[in-house]
Amino acid sequence: MKVLVLGGSRHISYHSALRLLGKGHTVTFLLCNPAIFNGDEKVQPFISSGQARIVQGNAMKSDDVNRAWDTAGKGEPEGVVDLCLFSIGATTGKFSLTKGAIINPINVCNQSMMNVLCTMPKPARTKDKIGLERVLYHVGGKPYTETEMGGEPGEEILEKEWNRTREGLPPEGKFTNTVTVRPALMFDGDCKGDAPANKAGKAPYRFAEGNFPGAWTISRQDVAHFIVEVILPEWEKWAGKVATIGY
Repeated sequence: MKVLVLGGSRHISYHSALRLLGKGHTVTFLLCNPAIFNGDEKVQPFISSGQARIVQGNAMKSDDVNRAWDTAGKGEPEGVVDLCLFSIGATTGKFSLTKGAIINPINVCNQSMMNVLCTMPKPARTKDKIGLERVLYHVGGKPYTETEMGGEPGEEILEKEWNRTREGLPPEGKFTNTVTVRPALMFDGDCKGDAPANKAGKAPYRFAEGNFPGAWTISRQDVAHFIVEVILPEWEKWAGKVATIGY
């Protein structure tokens, strides 16, 4: 695994990181003061070998957290971080008889976690799936924009001039009776779509035509629920469109 650790200079994340390093995983530390590991005989061998990576920065700063994500995601598969360990807490402060412990800055935990969540890499689609949608957009007659779709798949996926040389490929715009479903990061969870309605009226999952931000995960069972219970009964509404689904 590739692991990002925040608050790992000591305590819970430090000891967890040592165990993970001992099991062969790659660990990236975001540290305000990397010198704290200078005399650490347990961590230094992993730093020397490159298995432990150090990013100097402050979790209170979103740019620093973003750099930490980038560093943690280096290597195959590129950009993927399997685990984030967060145990940031106040390490300095004063004690008042009337106010108790006084933490400075007062929002260190909340702000740091907000930065982690707001800079967390979004699940990326593979070039193979980008190529699949590139072909469907072509035969469906829909305009293809690299910004929206995540770029071109490359010639290792689609050969040069594939839309002219591939025998049997339907002409551009002649195959419109399709629906492309883009799920968020899928996992093997329960189907929320079949659960009793929420008292507050909240939908079990979200979906929309095209892309929408903030869709991180979705269970495979709920994707199936969406296809059979939402898309198929309203096929005329969805035909020729792209639908995104996530929690």
